[in-house]
Amino acid sequence: MFGEKLKFGAFIAPFHALDENPTLAIERDLELVEWMDKLGYDEAWIGEHHSAGFEIIASPELFIATAAERTQHIKFGTGVSSLPYHHPLILADRINQLDHLTRGRVMFGVGPGSLPSDSHAMGLDYATLRDRMDEALNVLVPLMRGEKVTAKTDWFELVDAQLQMTPYSRPSVEIATASQVSPTGATAAGRLGLSLLSLGATSTGGFNALSSNWAIAEDVAKDHGNIMDRSGWRLVGPMHVAETREKARENVQFGLQKWLNYFTEVAALPIAPAAGEDPVDALIESGLAVIGTPDDCIEQLNRLEEQSGGYGCFLQTAHNWADFNETKRSYELIARYVMPKVQQLNRSREATYDWARDNHEMLMGKAFMAVGARIEKHIQEKGDKNISPEILAAREALAGGSD
Repeated sequence: MFGEKLKFGAFIAPFHALDENPTLAIERDLELVEWMDKLGYDEAWIGEHHSAGFEIIASPELFIATAAERTQHIKFGTGVSSLPYHHPLILADRINQLDHLTRGRVMFGVGPGSLPSDSHAMGLDYATLRDRMDEALNVLVPLMRGEKVTAKTDWFELVDAQLQMTPYSRPSVEIATASQVSPTGATAAGRLGLSLLSLGATSTGGFNALSSNWAIAEDVAKDHGNIMDRSGWRLVGPMHVAETREKARENVQFGLQKWLNYFTEVAALPIAPAAGEDPVDALIESGLAVIGTPDDCIEQLNRLEEQSGGYGCFLQTAHNWADFNETKRSYELIARYVMPKVQQLNRSREATYDWARDNHEMLMGKAFMAVGARIEKHIQEKGDKNISPEILAAREALAGGSD
């Protein structure tokens, strides 16, 4: 159903409540990535935010450089680098250096910047951020491929600019544009031949826009001689999984309300339930979140598959709804029971098990005959008087068809 293999990962903004030690909170983010690496997750995307106190990683590059030293397999993406906040050459050079430091385990997620308080603190007009993102992308794509670029806009200038080091990944690191409801990200992905990173894919607006945004990306790509690849399409949504639905609901009482308060009071995506409505019920019934079992998780992935028409990677939002031990347990349950189901990891195991079961009588008959033959040979060589009672008992048991 998912093609060759649906990849799994996490989108780590991160979200940390204001009553926690921020140093320890970031350390737990690093521990989570180490845990994901051990469990076989494919990707971790790290956010960039500069205000409001809740999403506290300012430099995804610094986090990725640290996490890469602690892991072996998992790939890292900037989720996302806010292009209007950086001179394109400086940002391209940092990502290229990170590509070398990680030996190609880095991806470059880009967007306009999501927090209005960030742009306000920098004196930027929030309404101009998407235009600035497009202007930056126009030069970042050739820069990341090692090309020389000269360009001038009203907020940056490049004169014979070129990366000092040839990219480690060829032709460059993978670049993915953020997309939610508006067609901005999809248009940029199609125009420049980039991957698509659908944030909020399980929200009502984001979910409804999945198929239309992909269609926009494909149409624009065709006009510019590019081809969109569904294997590079990432969908993002929140999940918390436990052994039972009741336990999952109990676990999220730890931090769910603080997360909802942040999105209601500060962030640009009001998603709080109506007054008097149970927040867990509201998140589940709207389809925004999975708070349940591995089977509920599989159902959500199938729902996204049907709506989107096919995607390459699911990134669960790292939300800290549960305490750290239960959070790690959730990631483990998904790795143990969800990944093998949707990736069909056990298909060959099931086939060989079924064949052995269906042919059990024939196979055991051969085994009995082989053992019996060896016993008879032993008896003939030693003589009946020199055979132990255990061997004679085994001979009689085999003759009766018992093991």
